[in-house]
Amino acid sequence: MSKNVSDQLVDTLIEAGIQRIYALTGDSLNHLNAAVHRNGNIKWVHVRHEETAAYAAGAEAQLNDLACCAGSSGPGHVHLINGLYDAHRSSASVLAIASTIPTKEFGTDYFQETNTIKLFDDCSCYNQVATTPAQLPRMLQSALQHAVHKKGVAVLGLPGDITNLPAMEAETTTLLFRNRPIVRPSESELVQLTEMLNSHKKVTIFCGLGAAEAHDEIIQLAQKLKAPVAYSYKAKMAIQYDNPYEVGLTGLLGFPSAYHSMHECELLVLLGTDFPYTPFMPVENKIVQIDIKPEKLGRRAKLDLGLCGDVKDTLQALIPLIEVKDDAVFLGHQLEFYKEVKKNLQTYVEDTGKPNTIHPEFVASVINELADKDAIFTVDTGMCCVWAARYIDGTGQRKMLGSFNHGSMANAMPQAIGAALARPGQQVIAFCGDGGLSMMLGDLMTIVQYKLPVKVIVFNNRSLGMVKLEMEVAGIPDLETDMLNPDFTKIAEAMGMTGITINEPYEVKAGLEKAFQHDGPVLVTVWTDPNALAMPPKLEFDQMKGYALYMGRMMLSGRMDEVFNMISSNYKHFREVL
Repeated sequence: MSKNVSDQLVDTLIEAGIQRIYALTGDSLNHLNAAVHRNGNIKWVHVRHEETAAYAAGAEAQLNDLACCAGSSGPGHVHLINGLYDAHRSSASVLAIASTIPTKEFGTDYFQETNTIKLFDDCSCYNQVATTPAQLPRMLQSALQHAVHKKGVAVLGLPGDITNLPAMEAETTTLLFRNRPIVRPSESELVQLTEMLNSHKKVTIFCGLGAAEAHDEIIQLAQKLKAPVAYSYKAKMAIQYDNPYEVGLTGLLGFPSAYHSMHECELLVLLGTDFPYTPFMPVENKIVQIDIKPEKLGRRAKLDLGLCGDVKDTLQALIPLIEVKDDAVFLGHQLEFYKEVKKNLQTYVEDTGKPNTIHPEFVASVINELADKDAIFTVDTGMCCVWAARYIDGTGQRKMLGSFNHGSMANAMPQAIGAALARPGQQVIAFCGDGGLSMMLGDLMTIVQYKLPVKVIVFNNRSLGMVKLEMEVAGIPDLETDMLNPDFTKIAEAMGMTGITINEPYEVKAGLEKAFQHDGPVLVTVWTDPNALAMPPKLEFDQMKGYALYMGRMMLSGRMDEVFNMISSNYKHFREVL
């Protein structure tokens, strides 16, 4: 039997190492679905919503290099968009197959017609439509090359009417080439960088995800320079472990110690980072940046030197040129400050909270204690991000995924699906907000259907916590942030998943132990304190003024009980601010 276009596509995906397609089948995708099942060497993962498909593929790509999702005509394309935006902004190599209406109907306002070129233009590094069998193999190979080497989303539009036509042999190669060139600055640029590093006494290193493969080289550099090492949230799991020079992360969810070390140094070295929050960047000291993508140099800070290079390749060439510094006073001060910051963080853990208002910091710390050394964490945007950032420790084997650049709600549970399928031997723990989980609740059934042993931890604070905090610091009443939630445990049980509810602080450890020891999927609902605050490492006067204004308005409106609860829940935060 001769192969059709769908069979050819599936063969190419398998040759490229893709093991599954996350999708919701339908009309224009049906021949591709049939080809997947005919082949038998690739799986079709049936999700309940295409956004989940894109999130799951993005998670798998971040763990295993390359993944694939698909959406059918019209609504299927639109549903993919949010997850693809997240994957693209997370530099995840994802192939998105956008099956479309019959070619003869293009431009006629046909049922479920969308212009895929326009629709996916802003969230892709490759975006084309194959309208003939001859185009498909060449475009597919090009899409795969772009996804892997541009580290982003490649969209291949595929009209449903060509998917069952006879395949045509490609005129060019269909192989995916995974190159790993050595990329580093020129000799003269390395000399210039060396002179700067050797001539400054107070140097701080700040690492982003682009430095993740250079952990050992960063430690060597820090040892020679006597430099503290700060990092972004995305880089934490890769940089924190076995690092005697680390001072934590900075940014909205970060620590004062990292912020302090970056502002008190004479020379700041940015390695593989596109950290977006310019208010946290220093403006008076000298700054050097090294990044594999030269177009990113200088767009977050005023640089004295910007160099193009892979961080690991560059440091391997640089380290032999660096002089060993004897003066460790600056480093010592930063490490001592970080020690105090960590001590303060533990005070929130020691105060475990009260019935139905369990402190989320305590919950996160217990998860950190019980989780496997190679656990994969997925974290919802919002307060869940805060607790994971501050209380989950890197081990060198753990991974953490989130919507760190796109900042979307509802990412953790769908990403956990992709993580569990990509790494079947590893523990997967999803930090879910009640708001985020509510958005994509239906795909809990995907977890059950594929018997994925995901542990879904719901931080049930009955509110949109981060939005509430944003409104408070702006002096605005926290309007429409309260959540009327279902009983998540009963929903999980109705879907065939083990459900556990934790209302008391003393139940936290035993409940989580039970969940982690269970072989299958578990949803744990923890009733956490809705008034728990997450202070950034640097408070602006306007934020303190806005918060005081908010509290005053609450008192004038007769909400004294809420004011008292907020103060009693966060007295340590208020004490630090004052």
